[in-house]
Amino acid sequence: MLSSSDKDVTQADEEELVRRESRDTSGLRTAARWLAAAGVAAGLAVSSTPVATAAPAPAIVSPTAPVAGAPGDLLSYKQIMPKLIPWVPLDVQAWQISYVSTDATGDPIQVTGQLLVPTAPYPGERPLIGYAVGTQGMADRCAASTMMSAGLEYEAPGIGALLARGWAVVATDYPGLGSSGLHPYNIGRALGPSVLDSIRAARHFAPAGLALDGPLALVGYSEGGGAAGWAAQLQPSYAPELRLTGVAVGAVPADLEAEFHYLDNGLETGLLLWGAMGLAQEYPELDLEAILNPAGKHWAWELRDSCLFPEWTLNALEHLGGHVDDYVTTNPLRDPAWLARIRENKLGASAPAAPVLLANAEFDEAVPVGTAHALADAWQAGTSVEFRSLGPLEHVTGMPVFWLSAADWLGQRFAHQ
Repeated sequence: MLSSSDKDVTQADEEELVRRESRDTSGLRTAARWLAAAGVAAGLAVSSTPVATAAPAPAIVSPTAPVAGAPGDLLSYKQIMPKLIPWVPLDVQAWQISYVSTDATGDPIQVTGQLLVPTAPYPGERPLIGYAVGTQGMADRCAASTMMSAGLEYEAPGIGALLARGWAVVATDYPGLGSSGLHPYNIGRALGPSVLDSIRAARHFAPAGLALDGPLALVGYSEGGGAAGWAAQLQPSYAPELRLTGVAVGAVPADLEAEFHYLDNGLETGLLLWGAMGLAQEYPELDLEAILNPAGKHWAWELRDSCLFPEWTLNALEHLGGHVDDYVTTNPLRDPAWLARIRENKLGASAPAAPVLLANAEFDEAVPVGTAHALADAWQAGTSVEFRSLGPLEHVTGMPVFWLSAADWLGQRFAHQ
């Protein structure tokens, strides 16, 4: 299969360019691409002298650096000043931490995150919340700890609602955001351990002053709902020493196969490409570049260096109307190897040990409410699950309602512990 750096201009490539350019709104971009293609073809036609080929483009996925240590071991830390918005710092002691976790196949990796502890004293043992943030992006600069320090993190009000109750918060950046490798977007078996290991690292970080057996809980929405949900489901086997008081999750992308169908809607296709990139990062047998066509490879490279705001949002508008099949030679849902790994990352095979608050907006365009009901049914076989509708809202407007609901629900759980 030809890569985007190949010099040969084949009939298939020309057909692909014609189809893509018919949707391109930039006449200059179209002209530039056709001139480049014509120039290469003409050069090869008139010259018998060997032409030096360009170095192949780097792989879309990237290796993760090896790390020594046990899951939850603290590797390094530094003090930071997180902000609610620019120039409005939070009244906390805070550190960016680096710690050991594991990837989807159990190999040790390094992950970063942030630990925030309110400066005001707390009556009794201060609860610690493992907070899983929603979609940030794929580039290192998108890491939540970096965005919070700049006052640009959209999850800051949700974190602030927990800090206002006197609770400490540790929020992982997730693998590949601020650390080596590509971020495994929405791949629960990679994200869940990073949430649990952030709690392990925070508990043993002496300057934070947290009790080793103090109250614990998990909170997450959207990608964070999936990460916290996987952390809760994995906790009994992966981190049995972390006894959770409660788990509050919202807009959980519990079924990736269903998400691939639901989001292939011409608007949010880029999220699916992020997901495919995450799968390929975690499972080496999945060759992403082998299933992407030239347009898909180009878009993947754009998305690889993007944050949710503003790059992904603008990029989604540029690719408005596109579907998965416009960017691949083989749809992952029709490839047995890809489909097996997608299904392996479906939540609900076992239940968390802790009680769960599960919430979803009725008109969520990113996570269908039916997925939430199915997860609630699956988990209810082994734990207490309270399903809560966020009302006639969509994904973004449902988020602040979830933040307040999660804080209230956990407050009741801690009070009756």
